[in-house]
Amino acid sequence: MKVITGNRVPIKMWVTDIENTALEQAIDLASLPFAFKHVALMPDAHAGLGMPIGGVLATKGVIVPNAVGVDIGCGMCAVKTSINAKRIHRSTIEKIIAKIYQTIPVDFEHHEKPQDEALMPQGFDIEAMPMMKNLYKSALLQIGTLGGGNHFIELQRAASDDALWIMIHSGSRNIGKKIADQYGKIAKHWNELWYSETLPGLEFLPIETQYAKDYFNEMKYCVAFALANRQLMMSRICDIIRKQVRSATFEPMINIAHNYAVWENHFGKAVIVHRKGATRAYKGEIGIIPGSMGSHSYIVEGLGNPESFMSCSHGAGRVMGRKEAIRKLNLQDEIDFMNRQGIVHPITEQRQLDEAPSAYKDIDIVMQNQADLVRPIETLYPVAVVKG
Repeated sequence: MKVITGNRVPIKMWVTDIENTALEQAIDLASLPFAFKHVALMPDAHAGLGMPIGGVLATKGVIVPNAVGVDIGCGMCAVKTSINAKRIHRSTIEKIIAKIYQTIPVDFEHHEKPQDEALMPQGFDIEAMPMMKNLYKSALLQIGTLGGGNHFIELQRAASDDALWIMIHSGSRNIGKKIADQYGKIAKHWNELWYSETLPGLEFLPIETQYAKDYFNEMKYCVAFALANRQLMMSRICDIIRKQVRSATFEPMINIAHNYAVWENHFGKAVIVHRKGATRAYKGEIGIIPGSMGSHSYIVEGLGNPESFMSCSHGAGRVMGRKEAIRKLNLQDEIDFMNRQGIVHPITEQRQLDEAPSAYKDIDIVMQNQADLVRPIETLYPVAVVKG
């Protein structure tokens, strides 16, 4: 861990190869009057909107919509199966992947018909939510869909016993983005009226205001919706696999989110911890840290390090932007890299290189840099990948 001082609060960094833009954003965070104790940067940190992705910000008395991000509740889930990944034929894997594409809408696609309301998060008063009450019908078409960008479904092989695993990365789809955008605009408007000098992208809402309470409630719904979204996809994928391998059984699902804000107690104070592309890693907590589509991923156990606000990375992190990757990377080199590993993958065109393996950091270096945050308990190698 490296510490940068000279700002209102220090910056504690587990990242060794941070880009200038992300570092400048971290310095902005460290100058905020409501930032608590220090700013933490995970080893996958890279530039985001207002705040680095892979950043953790604890605040006193305010919530910052852009410190959560537009894909509220985005996260990972994973399930271990009873199938031996080395014994399942490639043709069977290809059939499973083809059926997943037929069953689960990807990218901007939604379901044609509303899904069962019983699949939606329960226990929320939708009519009391200014945004969600108008987005609910749309959400019924979006639950159980993957999305695009870095979202994925992977079949993976465990290093310890060759078991086949299923891993999903997805979030709250378009409802999370709309809620994030709206409350970001509200925060910007009121910060201007309050003559706040908060930097662009770091506008805040005092927690006592109705706007902050509304955002907090709708954010919590988005986190629950993102989980329900992953659960539905996982259930349907298990059904698909069961039809190909009738003897298959499935262990309970591991789930962890990485875009949210929550009240927690750190250093003896109740504060609002914003994790933007960062995963909670309380002592003994089981988490998921994926690599790229061409590299291995990890199931980990949190070590509860207080200096990171008990957090860790949410993945390998990007080493180049999407447009840069499409412009610079060689299509055939990326295809050959995955073909040599026998991975069933979707890359066939230059425009898909934004998610190529070379666009991401080395996952092993990322893991070495956070050896005091998490302990790996399983390594998972990609077998097949579904992307938007």
